[in-house]
Amino acid sequence: MALRFELPDRLALFPLPGAVLMPRSRMPLHIFEPRYLQMLEDTLKTDHRLIGMIQPDSDGLAAIGCAGRVVAFSETGDGRMMISLGAVSRFRLQDVTEGFAPYLQGQVDWSSFARDRGGPEHDAGLDRDALFALLSRYMETQDLSTDWDAAAKAEDELLINSLSMMLPFSAGDKQALLESPSLSDRRELLVGLIEFALHGGENEERMQ
Repeated sequence: MALRFELPDRLALFPLPGAVLMPRSRMPLHIFEPRYLQMLEDTLKTDHRLIGMIQPDSDGLAAIGCAGRVVAFSETGDGRMMISLGAVSRFRLQDVTEGFAPYLQGQVDWSSFARDRGGPEHDAGLDRDALFALLSRYMETQDLSTDWDAAAKAEDELLINSLSMMLPFSAGDKQALLESPSLSDRRELLVGLIEFALHGGENEERMQ
């Protein structure tokens, strides 16, 4: 996928715990804090229109985030903004820079994630029947629901990345999913996390 803009060395950062943007996915965001409204205004003036989604961690910010391009936005009646980010590429955060802006900005390196800017990944090892059976058990224990017809029709990457973004894992687990080198690695970790959650739930039931 050839980009129509150059990837910047400096990027506006939006730290949000528990929220990760996966390659070639989309994320809706509700912007209301004044500093992030300013961030959006400044971002829309650039050619790239990129915002770096990144999770806070104990040392400040995670080492790896994912940049999304503002592909849609609308203003609510009270001045808040609804936006949609389309993932462009993961990045490695090199340094947080200080400036006149009220929001964080970072020096970033894109070189490790050239694959993100290519076409969709496929997962030859994906067993959908086994995944859906496991997922059904997990969602029942979590009192969650999904559109199974849409899930069955989804391409490998959309399915795995959407589940990685949406399921209620810890911030650390979501970061590990984001940092997975390939789609098959992410799927293996996703399955492991679901199995671990089910195993823990079964243990809790036996202890009652």
